[in-house]
Amino acid sequence: MGYLEEYKKWCTDSYFDEDTRAELKAIENDDKEIQDRFYRQLEFGTGGLRGVIGAGTNRMNIYTVRQATQGLANYIISQDGKEKGVAIAFDSRIMSPEFAKEAALCLNANGIKSYIFETLRPTPELSFAVRHLGCIAGIVVTASHNPREYNGYKVYWEDGAQITPPHDKNILAEVAKVTDFSMVKTMGEAEAKAAGLHQMIGSEIDDLYMQELKKQSIHPEVIREQADNIKIVYTPLHGTGNLPVRRVLSELGFKNVYVVKEQELPDGNFPTVAYPNPESPKAFELALNLAKEKDADIVLATDPDADRLGVYCKDTASGEYVSFTGNMSGMLIAEYILRERTATGTMPEHPALVETIVTTDMAKEIARAYDVKLIEVLTGFKYIGEQIKNFEEENTFHYVFGLEESYGCLAGTYARDKDACIAVMLLCEVASWYKSKGMTLWDAMLEMYGRYGFYQEGLETMTLKGMDGAARILEMMAKMRSNPPKELAGRKVLAVRDYSEDTRKDLTTGEVTKTGLPNSNVLYYELSNRSWCCVRPSGTEPKIKFYFGVVGDSLEDGKEKLEALNKAMLDYVEEN
Repeated sequence: MGYLEEYKKWCTDSYFDEDTRAELKAIENDDKEIQDRFYRQLEFGTGGLRGVIGAGTNRMNIYTVRQATQGLANYIISQDGKEKGVAIAFDSRIMSPEFAKEAALCLNANGIKSYIFETLRPTPELSFAVRHLGCIAGIVVTASHNPREYNGYKVYWEDGAQITPPHDKNILAEVAKVTDFSMVKTMGEAEAKAAGLHQMIGSEIDDLYMQELKKQSIHPEVIREQADNIKIVYTPLHGTGNLPVRRVLSELGFKNVYVVKEQELPDGNFPTVAYPNPESPKAFELALNLAKEKDADIVLATDPDADRLGVYCKDTASGEYVSFTGNMSGMLIAEYILRERTATGTMPEHPALVETIVTTDMAKEIARAYDVKLIEVLTGFKYIGEQIKNFEEENTFHYVFGLEESYGCLAGTYARDKDACIAVMLLCEVASWYKSKGMTLWDAMLEMYGRYGFYQEGLETMTLKGMDGAARILEMMAKMRSNPPKELAGRKVLAVRDYSEDTRKDLTTGEVTKTGLPNSNVLYYELSNRSWCCVRPSGTEPKIKFYFGVVGDSLEDGKEKLEALNKAMLDYVEEN
């Protein structure tokens, strides 16, 4: 069926509610908009759904959510997981409670019990709840840090991590089989509750989650010593972090925590930020104003589902607040954990640090310094969560810390996804520890650069929307495969990793070996002078992403080298 026929069906079929039909009727003379809404089924990727909210097959709405959930239900039944149930959480975005409820009722209609949080909760708490409740799967309704017009739907498996092979591909296949809405089941909430299939959860899970967070503290005595001295500014950016972040900081003893009032309460319209992303400087404007007023030591922001953390810290030399990348804040936490667990004799046997292939190479130096195994995985925290499961099943390593460059990390194994709540807690503890030594986090970062190397990393993205954009991204990846660069910014390309083919080709010897990681549409260039770059299409947005890493002789030198490599890569893409 073509996009116009599908559009007409949605406009006339009584299966769709009046509001949906009215929304579509209003665009009847806009062929481009109709095409964008109906040229495809909203893709259920290896993690779930993400898209613009609205009516249409290529949009997030109750119908596409039900359709995806029916496929998930079919897979759960095929795995004999019906009795275990599914935990469901949602964030502050528009339609998040409604989508969560529709997912629950679809599962219930298939005889699968749902445990649905009564109000919004952070994504990592959902990961914890799946394991605590012994569920076969979990769903969290969120579009993470995307703009306000987006929402999404992420699926977790019984280990508490987002779905990985073989479950991701198998669930995707089941969702693809649900080709018509007549195949989708649902039922009324009252009927589902009466049948014991629809259970609300809340504070009891919160309390247990808090206990697990606080267990990760290494020096609670340092927090108590510095509680009156350290000043923290925090913004949840209208998302789910407000209550859990403030609670864990309060229970650990931090006294001077100032929350940005204008961004404190949940609001899916994100009225103070167009893009609720803690990677964006604009998201920090109000927080930095408050920080200057309070003379704060550290400024923190979590994204709407509280799995990513952005950081600014005061530079006492200049009096200005310095932005930290996810690599920088992650390295501060990683070194603190490795150093202090080693010093206090609490490091487990066979410890492991896990990072993604586009995360800073400084992690390798830190792991080497403390004799900790460093393991690299594909981009996506689900692959870090998968490593925790593998360690436990194979009795090989003990997971100590994991991080990715995109502002996400996890200490401990209570959850299997990145957790901004634990990141806030630990970074405030790290800041307290350094304050007790007369240092700021920026002082500590400079000291780490001096010890391990002036590692600098960057990210460039191209947004290419719609059907034409998707085709352009595929074309760009194909050209880079067929015509790889030989040098970039004066750095020789030593090897090319093509994760879609599971190959690493040494360009000096011609030798081809395996990457050892799952297939993924990713190209990685190993360069001379300890530099690298990587390119991949985004799995959640209409973007292609370029990652870069260099090591400088100084901070300024590193930044200059990074800028040159960035420019050289984009010039190469433009020319090819």
